[in-house]
Amino acid sequence: MNGKPDTAVPAAPVVAPASSFLGKAGPLVLARLFTAGLTLSIPLVLARMLSLDEYGTYYQLFLIATTLYYVLPFGIVQSLYYFLPRAEEKRPWLGQTLLFMTGVGVVAAGMVWVVLGPVAHHFDNPALLAHRGTLAVYTAFLIGAFPLEISLTSQGRTKHSAIAYLVSDVLRALSMVVPCLLGFGLRGMMLAVAGFAFVRYVAAWVVVPRGSSGPLLRAGLWREQLVYAAPFGAAMALAIPQQNAHLYMVASAVAPALYALYRVGCFQLPVVDLLYTPTSEVLMVRLGELENQGRMEEGVVAFREAAGRLAYVFLPFAAFLFAAAPEFIGALFGAKFLPAVPIFRVSVLGVVLAILPMDGVLRARGHTRAILLSYLLKAVVTAPLVWFGVKRFGMTGGVVSWAVAEVVGKSALLVRVPAALSTPERMLHIRDIIPWRELGKASLAAVASAVAVFLLRVCTEHAWRGLPEGFVWRVLPLAVAGLLFVTGYVGVLHATGVRPLSLLVSLRSRRAGGS
Repeated sequence: MNGKPDTAVPAAPVVAPASSFLGKAGPLVLARLFTAGLTLSIPLVLARMLSLDEYGTYYQLFLIATTLYYVLPFGIVQSLYYFLPRAEEKRPWLGQTLLFMTGVGVVAAGMVWVVLGPVAHHFDNPALLAHRGTLAVYTAFLIGAFPLEISLTSQGRTKHSAIAYLVSDVLRALSMVVPCLLGFGLRGMMLAVAGFAFVRYVAAWVVVPRGSSGPLLRAGLWREQLVYAAPFGAAMALAIPQQNAHLYMVASAVAPALYALYRVGCFQLPVVDLLYTPTSEVLMVRLGELENQGRMEEGVVAFREAAGRLAYVFLPFAAFLFAAAPEFIGALFGAKFLPAVPIFRVSVLGVVLAILPMDGVLRARGHTRAILLSYLLKAVVTAPLVWFGVKRFGMTGGVVSWAVAEVVGKSALLVRVPAALSTPERMLHIRDIIPWRELGKASLAAVASAVAVFLLRVCTEHAWRGLPEGFVWRVLPLAVAGLLFVTGYVGVLHATGVRPLSLLVSLRSRRAGGS
């Protein structure tokens, strides 16, 4: 694949430890799984309680907040994954991170107050200005509380991190859904989420420093943290605007009602974050431990294990969403959002691209400049793609330009992972890090099951049209398609020698051993 000969490449170890490091991700996955339903309810409830114009305004408000949330921290919080596993005194790293994020939150609030006017004019949506104050408060406290779960995970306290995720996600979902259900609309929701962000900020200062040793601050550490975080922070400053460029471009080109359709098309179930984030986080901690123990040759085994398990989930998930897109959009959002189906089918590519936790490896090994370079490349590619795509092809051009840029960026990361996992005794290539067997079997089963869903629609399309109105009847076609897909997927995996239930039991036992 890379043009180099295959000689002198010893076989990878085939025996993994009985207690898998991935087991430590179990509490995080379970917490996210429990709250996924509540989190998922947010756009579904708002889609029914708000008009299309208000729904588009809601998405525009949070587009601004999330852009600042991921850009301004400059990688300082994520650097805890590198420093805390290696630090004897953890409290100084936590203290200076909390103080930095508090200052960043204040800066973010000022930016929201200043730029919301020009943004509202650019989006041709003056309704944004009615929420200037609450958006500024929400953004400030949300950024200030950024270190909460990451500080716990990076210390190996995955159970405590899972509890934090659980409580925070429940409160967030309630603060966004309940005001709309009670009739207070978008204004009531924005007041509630501002209050939620404040509570989360207070909790961060109570929880994060607890149980760690050392003073809250120690001179000399800040420069070391900043030097490490700077490449990754610069990468985020490039990556997040690049990833959101199509959203800003479409928002400026269409009315809020059409923008609501576009955002529904870009909607993703929280499965990727549910599994990818904790797996990547625990992988980072594991690689740090292996480096300290002088066992870095086991890093590639850990990476392949993580990627293989993600493949068995993400590949069928993406295939099902692509095949059952009309049933999915119709059931969750209603028939008025069915024009978003073509956009949605392109956006599910993001699920496939999340199979390999490459950024976690590069961050754990200190190769943050590689991440910066990949995002720089994506930014260079995105700017002309988005401008031309939206101008020439409208909303479809926007989502396609995003997909192309994502493929370019992931490819740039992939070529750097082998070097990050290599040791002086063994230089790795791309072919050595990919879990080929897992990818092949998962792909075969997913594609076969997706074809079955397409055939089902051809045979039952006229029957579904005669169903009565109501949520239960809207969900029925999706449920039938899902049952067919799962049955086909499990059946094909069995035919290839994979036992899904055995994999689940294995993961559960390893989680018990790892926790």
